[in-house]
Amino acid sequence: MRVTVRLPIVRTEAEAEPAPAPRRRHPDWLRVPMPGGDGYTALRRMVKELGLHTVCQSASCPNIGECWNHRALTIMILGDICTRSCRFCDVKTGRPLPVDEGEPARVATMLAALDLNHTVITSVDRDDLRDGGAGIWAETLRACHEAAPDMTIEVLVPDFKGALADVDTVLDAGPDVFAHNLETVPRLSREVRVQARYDRSFAVLRRARERGALVKTGLMLGLGEEPAEVREVIDQLAELELTILTLGQYLQPSKSHLPVHRYVHPDEFAEFKRQALAAGIVHVESGPLVRSSYHAEGQAELIRRLQADAGKIGFASLRPPPA
Repeated sequence: MRVTVRLPIVRTEAEAEPAPAPRRRHPDWLRVPMPGGDGYTALRRMVKELGLHTVCQSASCPNIGECWNHRALTIMILGDICTRSCRFCDVKTGRPLPVDEGEPARVATMLAALDLNHTVITSVDRDDLRDGGAGIWAETLRACHEAAPDMTIEVLVPDFKGALADVDTVLDAGPDVFAHNLETVPRLSREVRVQARYDRSFAVLRRARERGALVKTGLMLGLGEEPAEVREVIDQLAELELTILTLGQYLQPSKSHLPVHRYVHPDEFAEFKRQALAAGIVHVESGPLVRSSYHAEGQAELIRRLQADAGKIGFASLRPPPA
């Protein structure tokens, strides 16, 4: 009879299992408290009850606790499934559901109930639609203007595959701020955004500026860009007469997304802000935790002043009140 004996494996200290590699930790300046509080909880409940989507949740924004407690959120229309697969973004990618024709009215209802001075609306990319979703964008804006005529509205739009007629559809509905993010410097654009192009995005911003809109864009830093490349983009945007610029730290949402190349120190963000303001950009938010809509609610008075100074008619805050 054969007997199998299993002996324990004994290792010397030199042969011991190697310790796992330490997990890369964010620097101290990137740490934020867990979301919570009465304001956060109430807003989360309202978003769920109305069946709305927010980019705050879908993109795993680190500022969700701070913003929602100040009743500031970014509504995401046209569903929560994007037709693109940008390598930095945590929004789901796939085949979107059919357009929800009742969404514009629900968005307007919620924003009116919140009694906000300013709000931000964004969307997934809908390359499956003939107009890229521009029609729903316009309906949403018109519904919000009617439900909350004193509220200024910033739109953060996709590139509509470069179709400027679709850009015009959104502009014709009277956003107070027209935003579209370049996301990164030209050299890295294809790697980071895959189905987008830097020149096409810049053309979208140029069209909005030519139409007299207040124009905003944002870049993520820490993806491998050189400081000189960031300064070059800042100069291009100043020449465009950009109104608002945001600069923030890229954070990797998961292992399947692009890794963080480096953590940009707050002092470097401050220097980029000084350069942008000196170049003529009116307002700059620059810091590790800055995102496209960060502190956007605090810009309402700035927006009204700039619109009045420019004498541009057609934006929400300059239209006569309803009879």
